[in-house]
Amino acid sequence: MNWYGPPTLLTWLLAPLALLYGLIIRAWHLMFELGLRRPVRIEGATVVSVGNLVVGGAGKTPVVMHLANEAVRRGFKVAVLSRGYGRTANTLRSFTSAELPPVNEVGDEPRLIARRCPGVTLWVGADRVALARAAVTQGADLLILDDGFQHRRLARDFDVLVDGGVGNGWLLPAGPLREPASGRQRATHVWGRDGVAGDVEARHLISRVRSPEGDAVTLQGRSVVLLLGVARPELVEKSVRVLGAAVTGRHFHPDHHVFTLVELAAARSEAARKGAWLVTTEKDAERLPECSAYVLVLEVEVTRGELPLPRGRDG
Repeated sequence: MNWYGPPTLLTWLLAPLALLYGLIIRAWHLMFELGLRRPVRIEGATVVSVGNLVVGGAGKTPVVMHLANEAVRRGFKVAVLSRGYGRTANTLRSFTSAELPPVNEVGDEPRLIARRCPGVTLWVGADRVALARAAVTQGADLLILDDGFQHRRLARDFDVLVDGGVGNGWLLPAGPLREPASGRQRATHVWGRDGVAGDVEARHLISRVRSPEGDAVTLQGRSVVLLLGVARPELVEKSVRVLGAAVTGRHFHPDHHVFTLVELAAARSEAARKGAWLVTTEKDAERLPECSAYVLVLEVEVTRGELPLPRGRDG
């Protein structure tokens, strides 16, 4: 279902479920607003939440990585707290880039964040209050709550909303909204990306392309076959075309899709047959059983505003 186009007949058929979902989510937030439930404050650490209003595709993971690396540079001992979407294990787990666990144990995004943020410890588990307490016990003094905008149990000092738009404007399952757009009023900082106004404004761009051997390459003039399991594959395709590539094949799967050897072989076969490069994203590469694809590396470039972080020990 395309949540980012005009409403369709299916949108209207799902409208009653969206209404029911809206009543449930409003009741959840109202309990916190009325003080019937209170967020848990973790002493000894600054908490920065990064989240969004829609399901997938807003670009929050690059923001988490950017803030985590900047916080390390400022002298903080940083822990990123994540639910670890798609993992099969259910125990609390911590790890760093020095020893990456299998993706099925921790999830693709935590693995990617650890890989790109070597000075950061990742904590993965369903209870993020427990994760926060454990991280502080191990010495962390700055906690980044990944995908935390709707997670009200943990009190935060900075609440960063990555503005990825509202799609068709409908709540789940008729649209991509996790909560009404009015929820953005809770944010202490709105992160506007790619021309969207915000307290912080940034460009999310493909900074480089990595070959299977790890070298930096260019897509200019290349034919490519895309192998993707992301929320908005059309945005990846657009970026690849901007880099000068001709997209000759598409293997699109749902967000966080677990690729099989058969699916990988089919994509490789099409690329070989067409004399094209097989191209995927960094997040997808974490889930590929064998990553012999060219990988798009996404970076954040802040163009305006001050990062929602304490100044740190470097002043």
